Amino acid sequence: MKKLLALILCVLLFSSPVVSQSIKHYRSILDTTQNISLKLIALDSIIAKSRLIDVETFIAFSEQYIEISIESNRIENAAKKAMNLQYVLTDKKNNPSKAIAIIDQVLAHKTNLKDSFLLGGLHLKRGGANYRINFEEAIKDYTNALKSFSKKDSIYVADAYLFRGQAYSSIGKFFLAGENYNKAYNYFKSLKDYEYMQYSLQGNITMYSMNGFFDKAKKERDKLCLILEDLGLKEQLLMPYYNQALDFKKQNNKKDEFIYLKKADSLLKQINDINNYEYVIVHSGLANYYSDNYELEKAKYEILLLDSKKDEIIGDLLAETYYYSSKVNYNNKIKKYQIALKFALKKLKIAKELNHKEDLMNAHLLLSEVYYNLNDYSKSLTNKNIYQSIKDSIFNQNSANTLAYFQTLYETEKKERELIEQNADIQLLEKDNKSFKQLSSSIIIALVLLFGIIILYKNQRELKKFKILHENFSQKLLQSQENERVRISKDLHDDLGQKLLVIKNQLVTTGNQKTLRLVESTINEVRSISRDLYPFQLQELGITKAIESTLTMVDENCELFITSEIDNIDDIFEKNEEVNIFRIIQESMSNIVKHAKAQASRISISKLEDRIIISIEDNGVGYDFYEKYKQTDSLGLKTMLERTKFLKGQMKVQSKVGNGTLIKYTFPIA
Repeated sequence: MKKLLALILCVLLFSSPVVSQSIKHYRSILDTTQNISLKLIALDSIIAKSRLIDVETFIAFSEQYIEISIESNRIENAAKKAMNLQYVLTDKKNNPSKAIAIIDQVLAHKTNLKDSFLLGGLHLKRGGANYRINFEEAIKDYTNALKSFSKKDSIYVADAYLFRGQAYSSIGKFFLAGENYNKAYNYFKSLKDYEYMQYSLQGNITMYSMNGFFDKAKKERDKLCLILEDLGLKEQLLMPYYNQALDFKKQNNKKDEFIYLKKADSLLKQINDINNYEYVIVHSGLANYYSDNYELEKAKYEILLLDSKKDEIIGDLLAETYYYSSKVNYNNKIKKYQIALKFALKKLKIAKELNHKEDLMNAHLLLSEVYYNLNDYSKSLTNKNIYQSIKDSIFNQNSANTLAYFQTLYETEKKERELIEQNADIQLLEKDNKSFKQLSSSIIIALVLLFGIIILYKNQRELKKFKILHENFSQKLLQSQENERVRISKDLHDDLGQKLLVIKNQLVTTGNQKTLRLVESTINEVRSISRDLYPFQLQELGITKAIESTLTMVDENCELFITSEIDNIDDIFEKNEEVNIFRIIQESMSNIVKHAKAQASRISISKLEDRIIISIEDNGVGYDFYEKYKQTDSLGLKTMLERTKFLKGQMKVQSKVGNGTLIKYTFPIA
């Protein structure tokens, strides 16, 4: 390989004068001819010969080629050159806006494009440029690419799904991201493109990490590593190793973080054709690890390795941001705060250019630490507040719904277990009372038939009254539980939360960083618990969106395949009734996930003229409803029935062992 690279280098060096003369020859043709075809041939030759040795020439003559092609209505020629130019403008020159503008010029004439590859390719390439500027616009481009490609373009269809999944993941729409990653995986699998199959899998794993499901991410990442080893794609293990190190860092597991960084470093040394980005992230990761642990000589060594590649790093914005982070961290530790400030400001500038929230967040955190060390507490606090604001928006968007789902399940089971235990006592009392009254009625009937009939009638009335009291008691307990959750949630947010914020601001003034971090962690925990005690989705999204959000979270975080058809049922029920409907669906999905061992589930909500029908079906192991209902641990079924009664509805269960389950709820509309 080394000999081959040396040969290529020699060819490039010795051929440069020849190439220069050749370009000069074609430029003379370009300047002297008026024939459009000859102009395009000359331009094409210059573009081909300058691509590897002169980027500026390549860009300038590509633009000229595109302009002439459009003017002469040779749109296919223009499309090909615009697609080739996009990568150079976006990745080499960091000018995605110009790439978009050029592709827009060609797409203005898209009616003249008959080739699905060219039309889809233009949208795909524009999506790649927009990905650096605006994720929403990139998603639109990838969607248009999918609409434009035909069956023969399957490899590009797979790319579009993969890139759209990455864009959805970047804006926190994990359900849609997962759908696209899975579609991309299936396409790549059918094409036997094993290298890109792992990119699709890695996308899903990254989403688990972003939501804090580190154990799940580790499990899936280990599976991916085994697949890569079996396929002989050892070089592709580098990113999974590095990402696993990041997950351990987030969990403050320094030992395993270092193990996986060293795994990535060891693999890096075995790869011949390593790119700048992979080199930088591994060595910056090691530099940060050593700096954080005050192994400053080792950190210095890693920084020197990065500095040796500085000329190759500068210009690659993604690589630069990692490089500057390690420089800031190291100089902070050796107390060269002015140098650290210089690199922190560079990182912030790049983060703004990339428009990536997590980079912006980290840049402001680094600046806060540097300004604090420079005794500029005002700027330190300003940057810390910006950091906290971005952090809140990221984690609220990416993980609040998921965390709320599992926390709500936990709280619901805990509270409703207490409720069912009280209901069980009432049911035992009712059973004993009924037996006594039946015995009494039999004796009285034997003695005096007429007197017995009167007593029986009276007892039936009493039993009905008792049943009503029992149902009212159960309903009040359920409502009391929800009210208590709301009260505790507000107390945590309004009282304890505000006091902690006051303590935090006082600590910022005193400069007690260790206690400040502890208080910030406590504030985040209080916020999370406050949100989870009450289904805030009902207030913010409405009952319909809250149900869809819950189903999306279940679908994203387990292997169950969920399909749904949901009519809009907003503003039909009272707020306390909506809470009960939400809990019923939540408990039903929890039972499927925990007990049904199902591969798929179907949920439908139909709005009819006088009633709402909710059907929840799965293809799991099924069960005998009556036997299950008798069991003391069947708390979920009993609570769902109580909630259904509260809504004056009906609950029907169709289930057999081995044949799945269908639960149908019918609620009247007032």
